[in-house]
Amino acid sequence: MVNWRMFAAALTVIGIFVVQTGAALADGIIIPIPPPDRPIQPIPMLSIKYHRVTVSIDNQVASTSIDQVFVNDSNYELEGTYIFPLPEEAAISEFAMYVDGERLEGEVLDRDEARRIYEDIVRRQRDPALLEYMGRNAFRARIYPIAPHSEKRVQLEYTEILPMDNGLVRYVYPLDTERFSAKPIEDVSIHIDIRSREAIKSVYSPSHDIAVERDGDYRASVGYEDHNVKPDTDFSLYYSVSSEDIGLNLLSYKPQRNEDGFFLMLVSPAVEVAKQEVVAKDVVIVLDVSGSMRGEKLSQAKEALKFILDNLNDEDRFNIIAFSTGLRRYATELRPAEEKEDAWTFVEGLRAAGGTNIERALVEAMAMGKRGRPQVVIFLTDGLATEGVTDTQKIIENVNEAARGDVRLFAFGIGDEVNTILLDTLAQAHRGTTNYVRPGQDIQAEVSNFYAKISTPVLADLRLDFGDVLAEDVYPDPLPDLFVGSQLVVVGRYRDGGDTTITLSGEVNDRPQKFTYEDITFRDRGGEHFIARLWAIRRVGYLLGQIRLHGEDKELVDEIVELAVAYGIVTPYTSFLIREDVDILSPAGRAGVAREEFETMNVSPLIEAGAEAVARSVEENRLRKTDTGVIGGYGDNAVKIVADKTFVNRGGKWTDTAYDESKMSPIRIKFGSEEYFNLLAANPQWGRYLALDKFMIVVLDGQAYEIEE
Repeated sequence: MVNWRMFAAALTVIGIFVVQTGAALADGIIIPIPPPDRPIQPIPMLSIKYHRVTVSIDNQVASTSIDQVFVNDSNYELEGTYIFPLPEEAAISEFAMYVDGERLEGEVLDRDEARRIYEDIVRRQRDPALLEYMGRNAFRARIYPIAPHSEKRVQLEYTEILPMDNGLVRYVYPLDTERFSAKPIEDVSIHIDIRSREAIKSVYSPSHDIAVERDGDYRASVGYEDHNVKPDTDFSLYYSVSSEDIGLNLLSYKPQRNEDGFFLMLVSPAVEVAKQEVVAKDVVIVLDVSGSMRGEKLSQAKEALKFILDNLNDEDRFNIIAFSTGLRRYATELRPAEEKEDAWTFVEGLRAAGGTNIERALVEAMAMGKRGRPQVVIFLTDGLATEGVTDTQKIIENVNEAARGDVRLFAFGIGDEVNTILLDTLAQAHRGTTNYVRPGQDIQAEVSNFYAKISTPVLADLRLDFGDVLAEDVYPDPLPDLFVGSQLVVVGRYRDGGDTTITLSGEVNDRPQKFTYEDITFRDRGGEHFIARLWAIRRVGYLLGQIRLHGEDKELVDEIVELAVAYGIVTPYTSFLIREDVDILSPAGRAGVAREEFETMNVSPLIEAGAEAVARSVEENRLRKTDTGVIGGYGDNAVKIVADKTFVNRGGKWTDTAYDESKMSPIRIKFGSEEYFNLLAANPQWGRYLALDKFMIVVLDGQAYEIEE
C-alpha cells in the first residue's frame, strides 16, 4: 500500500507532456497536502510566480541553478511535497535544495521504486498521465508549512555531465508546468553560459526561440524568456565544438530500416575571422520614394540605409537607386565603401513623390554588378507597380534576364499593399528572402537587424556533396551564403544510413574553397524524431509557396495533406486536420480531402496584394525558415504530438493518425487492467503514448490498440 504522503508526492509528476521533440519531464513542482484535521476539497494547487534557470556549462560539465517562487492563494495552511523529475540521461553528481534560504534534506527515488508507486497511482487515480515518467528517477523533499496567501521560494542546484553525439553536446532542462500551476507563470527565463577549450561553432535549440551572444570563439551566452505562460516543452540545446574553420555537425533519424531517414545538419563558421577571409560584396540599395512613402516610412527607411552604409566592409562596393516615376542614382557605377559619407548626404536629400516604376529600378540594379564577387540587392517598396511595365510576369522576366548568376535579392515589402507574388518569386529565384514590415512595425529595426546578419559573408555559392549517402528534398534550397556569427540549419531526407564523407564547397573572393568532413554517420535506425517533423514543416512551406507562385498542382496538394496528417502540421492552410467532419484516418478519406482542397484552390482567385496575401506569404516563410520545428497556434486542443506520433481528437477520443479505420482491427484493452499493465511492462517505451489519455486508439508496431473504460 502507498501512504497518503507518498501518494501525493508521486502525484507531482502526473501530467501529459505533448512535444514535438520527444519524451519530456515536468520541472520542479509542489503538490500541496491539506492538514489532516481539515480536509479540503478540492485541494488548491499552488501558483508559480516566477521560474528562473541559470546554467553554466564548462567543457560538458553543466551546473544548473533553479529559482522558483510558489504562491499559496488559498485561505488554508498547507504542507507540500516538492518533486523534481531528473533528466533521463543525466549523470547527477550533486544535488542541493534551499527553501527560503534554509537548506532542506531530500531523497532521490530510484527507477524501480518510482515505477511501483506510479503503477499503483495510475490504478487508483484512473489517470494514465503518470505513465510518461516510467523508469525515471526523481528528487523529493517535504515542505512545511506553507502559510495561506504566502510565498515559498525554492532554489535547487545540480551538476551533470552532458553527453556528446556526432560532435554535438546536448543539454536538456525539464520545463513542463502546464498541468500544475494554478495560473500562468509571470516570468520564465533560462540563461546559459557556455565555455569550451575548443572553439564553439553551432549553438542551436530545436525547442525554443533563443538569443545567442558570442564572446569570441570560446564563449557563448544563450537566453530565453517569456511572460504569463504555462510552459509545456522541454528546453533543449545543442552546441558543437571544433577546430575547423567551418564546423559541420549532423543529427539523423530513421524510423525503420526500410523507410527514408531524415537529417539535420548544422554548418557554422568561426566568430572571429581575418579580413582576407571575408567575402567582398557589391551592395545595391533600391529604395521606393513614390508618394506613398512620404512621412515616417521614408524617414525610417533612410535610417535603415544609414545603418547599411555604416556597416559596409572595407572591400565592399555600393550604389543607391531611388525610384518613383523615374530614377535617381547616387552614382552611375558601383563606388568604394569609403564614399559612404557622401552617399548619406545623397540619401538625406531624397523626397517622396510620384508613381512606382519597379521594373526599371530592379533591371538597372540587377545589371549593375560585376563578375567575381556576390551582388546583394536590397529592395524596399511599399506599393504596386504603377509606372512603366506593370504586368507581374513581364517584370519577373525582365528582371531575371538582367540579373547575373551570383546576385542575391532581398526584398522588403512595407505595409500590406505590396505585390507578394512579385517579391516572393524574385527573392526565391535569386537566393534571397522576402521580409514584410507590417503596419506599426519599425522599418529601420527590421532592415538593420537583417543587414547585421548578412553584412560579413565568409563563403558564397554553397554546395553540399553527401558522398555515398543519397540525400534528397534538402532545405533551404538553394543554400544561402554563410555569414560570420551565423549558422545554417539544413534538413533533408536520405535513403540508406552509413558512414560517408561530406564536402562543403563555395567561393571566397572568387577563389574556390572546399571543406571535407570524414566519418559522418547517418543512422540506420533511431535517433531524434523531431528532425522528421522539422523537415516536414519546411517541406509544407515549400509546397504551399510553389502552389501560390506557380499555380495549383494536384500532386502537391496530395503531399501537403499526407504530411499535415502524418506530422500534425496545423496552419490556416492545413486546417482540415482539426475538422471532425472530414475523414483523414484512411487513404480514401485523405484523397477526398486533397480533392476538396484542390477544387477550392482552383476556383479561388489569385490574390497578389493586400493583408490576406501578405499574411499567407508570411506564414509560408515561417514554415520554410523554421529551425525549431515547433509550429503551433492553430487547433492546439484538437491535435497532439507525442514523440513521433500525431493524435487527433475524434469524438472525444485521441486517435493515432497512423490508424487506418478501413483496414485495421484494433485490440481492445481495458484501461488499468492487468492486460494493460502487462502490455506496458513488456514495452515500457510505449508509456509516453499511453500517457496521453485513458480512452484512445494508438498503433504500435503495426498493431492498433483501443484503450477503453
